[in-house]
Amino acid sequence: MADNARAKRLADLIREVIAQKLQRGIKDPRLGSHVTITDTRVTGDLREATVFYTVYGDDEERASVAAGLESAKGILRSEVGRAAGTKFTPTLTFVADALPENARTIEDLLDRARTSDAQVREASSGATFAGDADPYRKPGEDESDEKGAGA
Repeated sequence: MADNARAKRLADLIREVIAQKLQRGIKDPRLGSHVTITDTRVTGDLREATVFYTVYGDDEERASVAAGLESAKGILRSEVGRAAGTKFTPTLTFVADALPENARTIEDLLDRARTSDAQVREASSGATFAGDADPYRKPGEDESDEKGAGA
């Protein structure tokens, strides 16, 4: 079993090699410049690598990029093997990263919270506090004043 530092170095190398190969080496029109490799994770035994990617576009473009990556998997794996120089080249699995969708959901929730806060601020702009201005006793006040007033 390899140590975590070695797996991390190999993951970083895989991410860089695949990004460079996608940018310059593969002529597949489905894999244009709108594909971004976001993260790579390698198992502890250095046998499997998961490559996370994002695609800027609609669902049709995402599906075509996924098909393009699956068809280019062999070329990309051989490039990784050439660059890594390890005894065994890890198998590559491509997974669409859910980061943009999660970020969009968080932004929608934050916008909803800002709208709600503005409504509350608007409703409370003319409101006053209930009760006296200062309901607490202060040191130095006579308790007899309060008792005499109540009797």
